[in-house]
Amino acid sequence: MSATPTGRFVIQKHGATRLHYDFRLEMDEVLKSWAIPKEPPTEPNIKRLAVEVEDHPVSYITFEGTIPEGEYGAGTVEIWDKGTYTLKSRSNNKIVFTLRGEKLVGDYILVRFKEDKNWLFFKKKTL
Repeated sequence: MSATPTGRFVIQKHGATRLHYDFRLEMDEVLKSWAIPKEPPTEPNIKRLAVEVEDHPVSYITFEGTIPEGEYGAGTVEIWDKGTYTLKSRSNNKIVFTLRGEKLVGDYILVRFKEDKNWLFFKKKTL
């Protein structure tokens, strides 16, 4: 049984003041967004900090280019991975989903630290 995709996702490699990866899920008519300081995990047992940032417009899902100096987020943006996802469960503190991208494939989880903007992003082990 194949699940119908919930929406699209993108990970943009962002060469700003500090290199990081912007993880975005198309959800609630916006792109829910997190900044990940290190390369996103492609294998289980690798946990990454994911800092929740402001929602972005859905049109930003295809953005690649250079944000000029002096503007918020100045630096080079390139698409690192993209695809679709299926939402498995969602609460205020935990989002479980299946990614179908070029690099990230499988079940992933975002778990919030307390009531903070900091989340843990990792690939779920398969049994």
